[in-house]
Amino acid sequence: MSRTERARRLRREQTRPEAILWNLVRGRRLAGFKFRRQVPIDRYVADFVCAEARVIVELDGGFHDDEQTQIRDLERTAILESCGYLLIRFPNEAVLNDPGGVGDAIVTTLRAARPWSLTLPPLRGGPRPLPSERVK
Repeated sequence: MSRTERARRLRREQTRPEAILWNLVRGRRLAGFKFRRQVPIDRYVADFVCAEARVIVELDGGFHDDEQTQIRDLERTAILESCGYLLIRFPNEAVLNDPGGVGDAIVTTLRAARPWSLTLPPLRGGPRPLPSERVK
């Protein structure tokens, strides 16, 4: 199965914590940042990606407590970060028990992230705000 096919399957078969977080971030609901879910990056499929801030949000189920899985998670994190992303992880229980707190933590990370593509000066007219900071 290709990464694209796998990503499509994962979107159709999302877990309850993924559905809760997707409802929180979809349609620029989280501080105006755009998210996509189950995005193929390198050899992985990232759970949630905010391309404008270069941030990946991963949700971890109980099986992530296993030592072998933790080693694979570290490798995955290293590869995704080598692609220019900041990766943050939350246990499924955090999303189930405190989705607002998870959302606040994500917003804090997004606002702190300054990707290279948004730090270049504009051609003219002074600095431009991040999309999430623009007046609507």
